[in-house]
Amino acid sequence: MDQSNNLENDLFEHYQFKADMGQEPLRVDKFLMNRIENSTRNKIQTAAKNGAIYSNDKTVKSNYKVKPGDVVRVMFSHPPYENLLVGEEMNLDIIHEDKNLLVVNKPAGLVVHPGHGNYNGTLLNGLINHFENLPQNKDGRPGLVHRIDKDTSGLLVIAKDEVSMTDLAKQFYLKTSKRKYLALVWGIIPDEKGTINKRLARDPKNRLIMSVPVDEDGYGKEAITHYKVIERFNYLTLVECQLETGRTHQIRAHMKHIGHPIFSDARYGGDKILKGTIFNKYKQFVLNCFKLMPRQALHAKSLGFIHPVSKKELNFECELPVDFKNCLEKWRNYSK
Repeated sequence: MDQSNNLENDLFEHYQFKADMGQEPLRVDKFLMNRIENSTRNKIQTAAKNGAIYSNDKTVKSNYKVKPGDVVRVMFSHPPYENLLVGEEMNLDIIHEDKNLLVVNKPAGLVVHPGHGNYNGTLLNGLINHFENLPQNKDGRPGLVHRIDKDTSGLLVIAKDEVSMTDLAKQFYLKTSKRKYLALVWGIIPDEKGTINKRLARDPKNRLIMSVPVDEDGYGKEAITHYKVIERFNYLTLVECQLETGRTHQIRAHMKHIGHPIFSDARYGGDKILKGTIFNKYKQFVLNCFKLMPRQALHAKSLGFIHPVSKKELNFECELPVDFKNCLEKWRNYSK
């Protein structure tokens, strides 16, 4: 590693990214800003001035142009916040707990783990308070086998020991775990069921979202979502989605790709009136629904896996949260 900048020994790696093979030349400060939520250009440029940004193990300046295949790392003068977790009193909705694992129903709005801009008040802070010495996954995130987005509600399994962490992670990797979501999406889906088998990668224009690459030949990661229609409304459809893979924003990106963004999903364009009439009364009705549910209408309703120690099959379900229920009821009444 290039030590020309004589970095202090108290720098800690926070982020590592590998540039996509389709990456166009882009300044490294912009490259990192596109990938680190809530980051500021000033903070990233300061890291560059301190010799704390690397490309392929060599320090680079902020104007370095990232190329396809580059491995970019950024370091800061404090350990990753995952390593500084402190317990916080939190009212956890625990569905199941034994000596090896815990299943929790995460409410919408709760961040799962600390990250840039969210250093406390996360689910992991509450879990640390609930029990100590969580094992870490390969990303250094204590106890987490998988995760769901901040504004997605529903079930998560947390490992309480290394054996359970390894076993559960393997089940998710081998696609033997069972995960089902309920999603309210724009438009009327004509088929009763279907499968979306489209690779996903960071969107080249907006790195905070995922999209299906124009050239899918070996680009992006395999992503498979099975869906079936549960209920149809005038301009929306309630679907159950079963994940075969677990990519970032998978359901949100896949549903947008087939022309049915999730209702009230601001990041993927579902927070606009995409279907319906031009009448003001209808417009006001939809705006009222957005206020009632100011987040994506996505809920992780069921989770199934084999217990890592007892080897018994476990299946869990949780009800829709109040905001989702109320939103559905309003659409049911409107459709009548």
